[in-house]
Amino acid sequence: MTVEALRRGEPEVLAELLARYGREIQGVAYLILRDRADAEDVLMDTLLTALERGSSLRDGSAMRQWLLKIATNQALGRQRRFRYVQWLQLSPDTPGEAMDTTEHVALVQGLATLPIRSRAAVILHYYADLPVAEVAAVMGTSQNTVKSQLRTGLARLRELLDTSVGAASHAEAPNV
Repeated sequence: MTVEALRRGEPEVLAELLARYGREIQGVAYLILRDRADAEDVLMDTLLTALERGSSLRDGSAMRQWLLKIATNQALGRQRRFRYVQWLQLSPDTPGEAMDTTEHVALVQGLATLPIRSRAAVILHYYADLPVAEVAAVMGTSQNTVKSQLRTGLARLRELLDTSVGAASHAEAPNV
């Protein structure tokens, strides 16, 4: 009983939460922050916060949404704290992993250009597959705000993808 163990604050539940939700939480955090180490920190902070506040979880069936809300808040808070710090990227974000396609690279780069809250909305809706109502609940905002963030975020991503993919295919075209 994960929910009951969490409500009682039993530390043993952390392994189960990590196994069940860890990959998704870390993925959402990574896509928001674009930094693997920060995403790992957000994952750990999320699990520890969940253990700390487990007694406040009213609806056990909403655990996934509750955990994603904690993770999103952790990631957004971390982003706000380090907003003015310019990190030097000495190695790829995903060591050992080659990007599959030009579109994938353009999409990841495009996500990084979105305002942080729009990026979070797009990631929660399309990556974590949350309905708009749940994204609004996770982000603590209205559904209309989420819809607006999704609309503007997707328009920006489409524009960037059209530009990036078009430029890449033009660069790869043979000269005749």
